Amino acid sequence: MAYALLSSNAVVSICATAISPLSFVIQQKLLNLSPMDVRPDDAIHSYLKTGEHDPMFFAWPGNGVLDKSRIGTANLREALIAEVVRRTENQHGLAIPDGMDLRQFSRQKFCAMVKGLFPRSEQEIVLSMLERSVVFLTPENIVSILRDMTWLGTAWDLANLYLASCSAELLAEDAPQLLGLGIGTTCYVSTDYFHTENHFEDYVLHEAAHVFHNCKRETLGLPSSRRREWLLEIEFRKRETFAYACEAYSRILELGVDQKHRQKLLAELALKPLPGDERVDGEEYLDILGEAVAVRNGWKRILGRCSPAKSCITVRP
Repeated sequence: MAYALLSSNAVVSICATAISPLSFVIQQKLLNLSPMDVRPDDAIHSYLKTGEHDPMFFAWPGNGVLDKSRIGTANLREALIAEVVRRTENQHGLAIPDGMDLRQFSRQKFCAMVKGLFPRSEQEIVLSMLERSVVFLTPENIVSILRDMTWLGTAWDLANLYLASCSAELLAEDAPQLLGLGIGTTCYVSTDYFHTENHFEDYVLHEAAHVFHNCKRETLGLPSSRRREWLLEIEFRKRETFAYACEAYSRILELGVDQKHRQKLLAELALKPLPGDERVDGEEYLDILGEAVAVRNGWKRILGRCSPAKSCITVRP
């Protein structure tokens, strides 16, 4: 299972990969060029290969940094779109099932999780937000999504996500192998979702679980405080553990007909490869799922295991 490495608003600027001036200078020295000698074509080539760009946009003409940034950003974005269109001209991803109501699908997918994690007074508000959060990347929307994405690095990641779904060549050999990418309250997902062979995978729900620590309560008009700023307070180092556990628990609930069957599914899951993510402790992940499957509301048990200690909750800037 492969998902986005970053999915928090608090760190999405890192995901944008607008690299530091020092990093850019080092790259240009490797090319025997100074930043001032770089041409737009060189910068475009570098961006398409790496997803990185010079934050000062030295290569472009303009009256000051803001003007250069506006022109350079537009040029890089359009070059990315053109390259994605070229690589997928004769290759198309797997289609979304005909007649599928995406909002209804999303609501049904997230209903159990939301009811298990939120009080009744907040459930409809959270569900209404989540049912609008899922975006499958398709030939019909990929251009507009790339064009509207604020961060060039994130646009590059989305481009590779879409290229992979079309079985097209990625922009770089070491490009991240993504199936989903959460940005704020939006979950961008590959259409490969509808054709996975692993019945414990559900990267739509995985990305939705990240929304809970990306979205502030006040954004949805919910009561908030200094210690209740986000929809759910998840310990930073356990965010991926939380998302993977929610993903697996959701599938166990969907597949299991009774408690005995759910325990059998958990045993089956334990024999499969654990999440290939260095941020997830495999033993802890299985232990959390074991506790969740054994109780009536396993969602609360997952949240409890992944929440920060009350004395350690801090307010992010």
